[in-house]
Amino acid sequence: MNTLLLPGDFVRESLELHLFFGRIMKEHSIFLEAGFVAKDAAFAQQADMFKSQFAEVLHEAVILANGVVSEETLTSGESITDKTLRAEQITEELSGISIESVITTEELRLTPNAGVNLSQLEAQVTAINQKGISLTNALVQFKTNILEGMLQCKLFTFNFPLLIIHIRREALFYIHQLERLQRRLVVDFVQEAIEEEKFWNRQMAEHAQFISHLLDPTESDLIAKANNFVGQFDRLEHIAQGGGQGTITLGQLTGETITTTRAFRDFKAAGTEGLLTCKIKSIIIPLLADHVLREANHYLRILNRSKQDLRL
Repeated sequence: MNTLLLPGDFVRESLELHLFFGRIMKEHSIFLEAGFVAKDAAFAQQADMFKSQFAEVLHEAVILANGVVSEETLTSGESITDKTLRAEQITEELSGISIESVITTEELRLTPNAGVNLSQLEAQVTAINQKGISLTNALVQFKTNILEGMLQCKLFTFNFPLLIIHIRREALFYIHQLERLQRRLVVDFVQEAIEEEKFWNRQMAEHAQFISHLLDPTESDLIAKANNFVGQFDRLEHIAQGGGQGTITLGQLTGETITTTRAFRDFKAAGTEGLLTCKIKSIIIPLLADHVLREANHYLRILNRSKQDLRL
């Protein structure tokens, strides 16, 4: 029989999830909008609509999160970094897409664990979760339509087909997490650790692939480093999927994954700063760089939590 989440844990976990994934979905919509050509203005308008709707979800979560979310989450750099606001401002200037940076400014002022009665927020958070599920399901369908159009050579976008698959996978993962929370289910720590590592090792490997292919060909050193991370995360994903099982424990895998992810996070942080200061040649929009940096920070928090929970 599954243990049920206490109301306070439900509220905190839900809001922390929205601060991370709500912003991720908002930015996916921005990246989609920026990738369409003039002929497909209707697609761009639809992406902009999703951007605005996810901005509402994120803003609602930010308003409720003050004094609620953990200090660990707020200091992890998974929902915002010290580069997010600059990345938004420069991306807005370059693309002409409105990004509602006021939400980021408000989020920078959040404080953790202020003794708020979390059970009083349960109904509001349940409603935000349901809105998030419905909206993300619609975004998944939009991403699917884009991918099908690209694969049938009926739609052109400057985004790779793999990137559409990648961001659709993240949307489905967000829905999965929200549905678990709506059922008030407590996670099985061992199973959760394995599933998170399977998922995020794949995402990290693909991040490295995208970075490698979006850098200017003259950035050979950065391309070589990105390709090296592809190999490292491919190997870790293979092990997490069961390849080489029996030769490495979950604790050893998690420890190695933390080391690799930390190095990749540092690489992303340096790259983001290089893009923001116009020192790296690429076709990487600055907000995309900060976006993948936050995902590495999120993964590191999960890995460190798994290590602590499972005493690895």
